[in-house]
Amino acid sequence: MSKTRELIISPKVSQAQLTKFIPQLEDEGIKMVYVDPKKLGKIKTKLQTVFPSSAAKYVVLEKEKATKPKGAKIGRKFQVLSNSDIENILSAAKKGLDFVIIEVKDWKIIPLENIIAKLHKIHTKIFAIARTPKEVRKMFSILEVGVDGVIFNASTINEVREAMVYLGTKSFDMKPAKIIEIKEVGDGERVCVDTASMLHKGEGMLIGNRSNFLFLVHNESVGSSFTSPRPFRVNAGAVHCYTLSPDGTTNYLSEIETGSEVLILNSKGKARRVTVGRSKIERRPMLMIKASAGGEIGGIIAQDAETIRFVKSNGQLVSVTHLKKGDTVMVHAKPATGRHFGMEVSDEYILEK
Repeated sequence: MSKTRELIISPKVSQAQLTKFIPQLEDEGIKMVYVDPKKLGKIKTKLQTVFPSSAAKYVVLEKEKATKPKGAKIGRKFQVLSNSDIENILSAAKKGLDFVIIEVKDWKIIPLENIIAKLHKIHTKIFAIARTPKEVRKMFSILEVGVDGVIFNASTINEVREAMVYLGTKSFDMKPAKIIEIKEVGDGERVCVDTASMLHKGEGMLIGNRSNFLFLVHNESVGSSFTSPRPFRVNAGAVHCYTLSPDGTTNYLSEIETGSEVLILNSKGKARRVTVGRSKIERRPMLMIKASAGGEIGGIIAQDAETIRFVKSNGQLVSVTHLKKGDTVMVHAKPATGRHFGMEVSDEYILEK
């Protein structure tokens, strides 16, 4: 059974911004923050705190023989410069530490591998300090076991979203949408996204004409009467369509290229990020498909071919060539907001048709 892994956010924002930032973290599913409990003040929150303070839930002891506060977990922070430091961490953990915070200067994988291997069986949680989302990914994947938590400095909610996708726990609200129109629209350029990962049945990319209404377009792991399965490919849609990126911004499908990272989701909305190996743009016959969900109407222009499939509300797949008015397919839809170079602007008026 895989262990619970936590992304612990250390907010790099002012006290005034903290009032807004804390609720945003809760909305994203964050459960722990590295912050002085006193700074939270009157902010209503269920977030657990990690800090060198007796008021924190996870108390970082600054002295080896400090008194343990009642009802709190205790730990210490260590800097790793040599193998002797690793032995010191193991010795301290055996004396009853609930967790350790590890900082390795000029991050290297081997020291953390050794620490994980030594502490894995004595039930002391390992929290590591990360400076970038890429470091977050490394720390959660080392030895496949990974650390129990990563303390990540973040100043924007998009940085948090980008890092969360590395945990494989980031989720998006998915809902059924009713198909209201299907129309042939002639030829256009469509984008096939070939990823560097194997995609599973039920997984696909979020694609749409509007940034707030995105269809779950399934991958080609199923194949058809005339084609073999290609479980790395999503025949995503026309070049103008949006797709949601791991950092919460949108990209046009025309912008995706080798080395880009895209979100892959299942019908429950659980997301992971994958790297693009190749993007193919070719001219093909296209279909315009519109659907409605929760008072919002959105559409997509996709290739008119049986290998392009949506995911129905019951989990079954339906090809666009067999789609009918009244069918329901899974989408990610929410009220419209403006975007500036792919970044969400909540106060900007926008109308997309």
